[in-house]
Amino acid sequence: MSDEYWIISVPGRSTPQESFEEVCRATERDQLSTNFFFNIPDLKVGTLDSLVALSDDLAKLDNYIEGVTKKLVQYFFHDVLDDDRNRLAENLCVGPQGVDPIRYVAEFQWDHAKYPTKQPLKNLSEIISRASTHIENELKLRSQTYNNVKQNLDALEKKQSGSLLTRNLNDVVKKEHFVLGSEYLKTVLVCVPKALINEWCAKYETLCTMIVPRTTELVTQDQDYALFTVTLFQKTEDTFRHRCRENKFTVRDFTFDEKAMADEREKTRELEVERQKLYANLVRWLKINFGEVFSALIHVKALRIFVESVLRFGLPVNFGAMIIHPNRKMIKRLRDVLDRLFGYLDQSNKSKEDDSFEIPGVFSSQQEYYPYVYLKLDLEYLDMSKK
Repeated sequence: MSDEYWIISVPGRSTPQESFEEVCRATERDQLSTNFFFNIPDLKVGTLDSLVALSDDLAKLDNYIEGVTKKLVQYFFHDVLDDDRNRLAENLCVGPQGVDPIRYVAEFQWDHAKYPTKQPLKNLSEIISRASTHIENELKLRSQTYNNVKQNLDALEKKQSGSLLTRNLNDVVKKEHFVLGSEYLKTVLVCVPKALINEWCAKYETLCTMIVPRTTELVTQDQDYALFTVTLFQKTEDTFRHRCRENKFTVRDFTFDEKAMADEREKTRELEVERQKLYANLVRWLKINFGEVFSALIHVKALRIFVESVLRFGLPVNFGAMIIHPNRKMIKRLRDVLDRLFGYLDQSNKSKEDDSFEIPGVFSSQQEYYPYVYLKLDLEYLDMSKK
């Protein structure tokens, strides 16, 4: 099966359910698709002019909400869950019962509490639009706050890793490595390539004058470098640095400061606590608001199907809407079957999939025209295993 769903409507028979059953009978033998009845409530029709204007507005709103939904899912997956597909699947759910999005689509029920059907269609679209815009704006603020903390923490942690040539040394050295409080002596840290360790030990005392003999000590080493201490008289430090460079030894700029080291550790700890708190809140918010915006998207699809069906088939309102999940290998045959079933609705003989056809005021934002009302619902972004 594909990740593409078709939402279609056709003129109703004695009941909308009969049209759905007709499609099921035509598609089930060759397993062309899996079909679901799309239960749309009785909505207020309004005037023809208002429906024509609303058709374009709803198409734009549909695209906008789909964009917000994709943005939320992609941020959730890549930035928050670190590309963990299993955790994403656990958290993408809709409604108080936390149902899977596909199941929500298949078993769609209009939310009368959020979107009272006594309200004009325009009001319903505005309610959905305001809620979706609020979610998008909130996503921007929450993601920015979380990302800033995470980036600051990553920067501190990055300083604690990497080569001894560049990394922060606060967690490597100890107080006993240094001569402290002396008016004349200073302990410096030197990065020595591992291939030159023997050379360092043999010549460090003679690199310049006023180096305290036998004061070098190995502090730690990594894949490429060894970190040594050496104690010398402060006034010879510049000469010592110069001679080290000549011999491919690197003196690290470092001053032992217990308070600064403690402050940095505390800052790291506070950032980690803040990140964990923000992370937990963000996961909860994303989970809830994915459900909210996905539900809004399907409600907009329902509004569009209602409006386009009334514009296409006229009054009184009588149409059957359904959701069709095509078998990926049978899409062309499925189109042919639907064309045979409902080709009589098309008086212009322009029901071919490749044709671009436009009825003024009806589907004005769509390129595909069929004898039945057709909307596409693409849920590929829910399956990150394909990314």
